[in-house]
Amino acid sequence: MQHSAIRQEPPPVSLWLQSGFRSFIRGYLRRHFHSIAVVDNDVWNFVFPEDQPLIFYCNHPSWWDPLLVHFFNETRFPKRQFYAPIDADALEQYQVFKKLGFYGVSLNSLRGASVFLEQSRAIISASNTVLWITPEGRFSDVRDRSAPFMPGLAHLCSGLDHGFVVPMSLEYAFWEERLPEVLCKMGAFIDVAKSGQMTKSEWQIRLTGELRKTQADLAALVISRDSKPFRNLLSGKKGSGPMYDTMRRIRALLAGKRLKASHGKQFE
Repeated sequence: MQHSAIRQEPPPVSLWLQSGFRSFIRGYLRRHFHSIAVVDNDVWNFVFPEDQPLIFYCNHPSWWDPLLVHFFNETRFPKRQFYAPIDADALEQYQVFKKLGFYGVSLNSLRGASVFLEQSRAIISASNTVLWITPEGRFSDVRDRSAPFMPGLAHLCSGLDHGFVVPMSLEYAFWEERLPEVLCKMGAFIDVAKSGQMTKSEWQIRLTGELRKTQADLAALVISRDSKPFRNLLSGKKGSGPMYDTMRRIRALLAGKRLKASHGKQFE
């Protein structure tokens, strides 16, 4: 990395608390979503070198996003420690997150920007880490692609001379079941060493363009309502609800048939 400031340590993480949190997340997500699936493409399957910085940046459509990226990190990069900046006020509200890889940032102050860069550089300088960032800095509907990126990510990337930066799009879609699907696409990554020296402004343009393209690609797949391009990472609850499904189960049993809990055929 080009930056020569005194190296700090990444924020401390409680491994036993994180292990329990990951177990909780899986059950919690199963109760609230029919499936969590990612486009099964070359980026998802690419083996990123463990000794190089790795940054994922994504849109920010909902409250669920921090839990989902923690889940994606555990599923795709079990040997890499998760880290993500979060609004300092929100972190005070959910203080347990301080031990789970989240670090607070005051978004609207010069000191906050400085702290973000210092902590983020410490994280990506360490081995076996992943940094997850939502550069829009606020909740934004998946159909609204006009939100400007905050400058922190471009500033951080402009100080790199190697590493990988990956755009990721998230959508929450109701298809054929009572519960929604979580659908994700990882777009074409930027190999910093092969991208030439870019200014902060050039990084801002490149980062924005790559994420917007990834969002457009995912939106087309969501509209098609076809699960074939996706890899299902977690299957959630099926059916209409406990009471109605119990009645259906009894009727199926009396008729000598097997109950089909799903309403449709996606992610069977």
